Amino acid sequence: MAFRKGRSEGESMPETTTRPTTSGSNLSAFIDQGSEFEGKLTFKDTVRIDGRFRGEISSENTLVVGETGEIEATVRSRHVAISGAVVGNIFASQQLVLHKTARIEGDIEAGSLAVEEGAIVNGGIKMKGGEVAARGLEALPGGKHKAKGEPAPTGG
Repeated sequence: MAFRKGRSEGESMPETTTRPTTSGSNLSAFIDQGSEFEGKLTFKDTVRIDGRFRGEISSENTLVVGETGEIEATVRSRHVAISGAVVGNIFASQQLVLHKTARIEGDIEAGSLAVEEGAIVNGGIKMKGGEVAARGLEALPGGKHKAKGEPAPTGG
């Protein structure tokens, strides 16, 4: 499935900072700027959205939302990279990357989270477990933190 506007069939997408870096990922759909789609989108490989989408998104691999992408949906995917706007809850089982132009209105649940300076998140953030999450964090003076039961960090 592909929604393209102004591209020839053989033309490839330019490299951008939002292109997924997972090896072996194949682009299975592309909703280009100026296109709109409403409904339930389910896919196994990688989908990039630069247009508008409203509904529900479910993926076994990677969702990329470009700078012009506008999503109003619940998103469930293994990897999610966002440079555009998302209104709705995001569930990224492994990794969520919010680039500096990302705008999120909704709750986030992710295995890991990377946020560039300038990204906006209005909602709750829940991280899935590692060893530190299981023990919890303890506040220290000066805005530092440590895992409960661990020695306090030293230095500046």
